[in-house]
Amino acid sequence: MEQLDTIIIGAGQAGLAMSQALSRRGRNHAILERGRIAERWRSERWDGLHFQTPNLLVGLPGYPLAHDDPNGFASCARFVAFLTGYAAFIAAPVREGVAVTRLARDGGTGRYLLETSAGPMGAGTVIVATGPFQRPVVPPMLPHDAPVLQIHAADYRAPDRLPSGAVLVVGTGASGAQIAEELMRAGRKVFLSVSRHRRAPRRYRGHDHVWWWVETGLVDTPPERRNPDAAPIVHTGAYGGHTMDFRDFARQGMTLLGRAEGATRDAMTFAADLADNLAHGDAGYLAFCDFVDAHVARTGMSLPEDPAAREIMPTPAAMHHPIRHLDLGAAGIGTVIWATGYALDFGWIDIPVLDQRGTPVHAKGETRFPGLYFLGLSFLSKFSSSFLLGVAGDAERLAERICAKSEPARSDMAHG
Repeated sequence: MEQLDTIIIGAGQAGLAMSQALSRRGRNHAILERGRIAERWRSERWDGLHFQTPNLLVGLPGYPLAHDDPNGFASCARFVAFLTGYAAFIAAPVREGVAVTRLARDGGTGRYLLETSAGPMGAGTVIVATGPFQRPVVPPMLPHDAPVLQIHAADYRAPDRLPSGAVLVVGTGASGAQIAEELMRAGRKVFLSVSRHRRAPRRYRGHDHVWWWVETGLVDTPPERRNPDAAPIVHTGAYGGHTMDFRDFARQGMTLLGRAEGATRDAMTFAADLADNLAHGDAGYLAFCDFVDAHVARTGMSLPEDPAAREIMPTPAAMHHPIRHLDLGAAGIGTVIWATGYALDFGWIDIPVLDQRGTPVHAKGETRFPGLYFLGLSFLSKFSSSFLLGVAGDAERLAERICAKSEPARSDMAHG
């Protein structure tokens, strides 16, 4: 069994940030990656996706994104190149194509035992950095033998790779909204099931809304002060970045529906909550503008007001009585895309560190098992913990804790 001092599982932004933090402290380690560096960005994102943080705020310690437009948004391919370039920059010891299938703990020695596709390994410290978007969730609603193609947003690539016909997109988080817009721009007839959401202005009072997250300190909001409204934030970096408004989509020909409620083999039903869901999105939008205005007033920033950004497009009367029953064949629908989010998938961890929902139990990434840590999860320690903006700070903090609890690591040694 190969024995190592420290193993990081996952070579996305979290795993790479952790690697740099450990390397700077002289801690020997290896990164095990089931696929390639930034694998989810390579194989589980669509071709037209753009990063949703403006270029000027994209970077990891010592390695900013190279760009010619600070207010532009990197393409998916450009972000993959950024992460692979960062891995080379920090000489990250990544072992690609090594999947971890089981993580256990030797109660006698306290060391961790890993079953991997490259054979068994042992380590004194393990950092699980596999991210928050692991297992695509598809509601058990539309039967598998329904006469349409059903895919999750993770499997969508481009409009021309779908069957002919109209497309029903279910879910209006960032993925659902962006995919629906891309399909509409490609000339597809689109039906969009609008769930509860929060909108955000792309720019307000001269700055991007993510810039305001940083300026106001929102990125550092701790878990105990998180917004009780868990509805996803709808924003996009595609087409230069713009404010998303579903009413505008409707004006351009998209058919908006309420929340998906049920289905038979040939039809789907939707709740009568479209107008309410649109209003909820608007309330979040205006609350954000109020939040920024209060910060500007409190700090004395000299910025012009932005009344145009506060204008809300009226809701057409027809949206108060949306379609409740949709016959898929009669509507010409050939594809249903489930943009219904992701769940954590830690079933391979054979250690009692998960709660009944399968969520890791930790305190800012540290578990009750010495040497076992998590990184990159939503609200690990703050609002931005799962974002590029915040993961490096968490990595630095955990690296400091890891190195303070043990002697400087010896060179990695392999034992038969």
